[in-house]
Amino acid sequence: MTTRGEVAATDVTRAVRAVARVLRRHHLDAPARVRLSAPADPEVPTVVQVDVRHLDVVIRVQVTGPRGFAVTFAAERLDRRLARMAAREARTWPDPARPPLASAGAPRPIVRRKRCALSTCTPAEAVAVLDAMDYDAHLFTDAETGEDAVVHWAAAGVRLIRQRATSAPIWSPETVRSTPPIVVDAAPAACLDPVEAANMLCRKGLPFLFCTDPSSGRGGLLYRRHDGDLALVAPA
Repeated sequence: MTTRGEVAATDVTRAVRAVARVLRRHHLDAPARVRLSAPADPEVPTVVQVDVRHLDVVIRVQVTGPRGFAVTFAAERLDRRLARMAAREARTWPDPARPPLASAGAPRPIVRRKRCALSTCTPAEAVAVLDAMDYDAHLFTDAETGEDAVVHWAAAGVRLIRQRATSAPIWSPETVRSTPPIVVDAAPAACLDPVEAANMLCRKGLPFLFCTDPSSGRGGLLYRRHDGDLALVAPA
């Protein structure tokens, strides 16, 4: 358990008990990590993230909510996620429990830049990570093309955006049965530097933006944080 900001002791106790109850309900003897982040302003939502490692797979949920309720929302989401995993069901979208962080307005700063060693995998494998980690968008290197790419939830399944290629991914019979439909964007990713990308994201009211950095030639995922500022994920 880790906390950040003005987290009440009662919320810590509630989180430990709620997550333990969910794990017992699903007969899981697995380690769990819970992070609570509460801003100083009590009107700003609390952010709760829960990570559970089971069978060498990390299952993650992240939610926001009012103080005193966010922990309950996170436990309920974890319960549903574990039930879906047991039933081999994909996440539904749109997700009423977590609407997109999208609103048009003045440019916001990029307050965090994360350099990550991207996984090289197929789009179907990237969708599995997207679902297990409770992401809205996931940056990876496409094994089929060698390009950086993003998969993200869309109205009718999942969309795939590559840096250049717009061909459909290669499917096996197993992935057809177990993966939500993937629609490939007809246009390649835009070529924008971080400042240009931030301006476009805020001007258009997008929750995230995948683009190619002209200086490095690599793809990056810019997204809106819960506080409204921006974060950038880029390859290490």
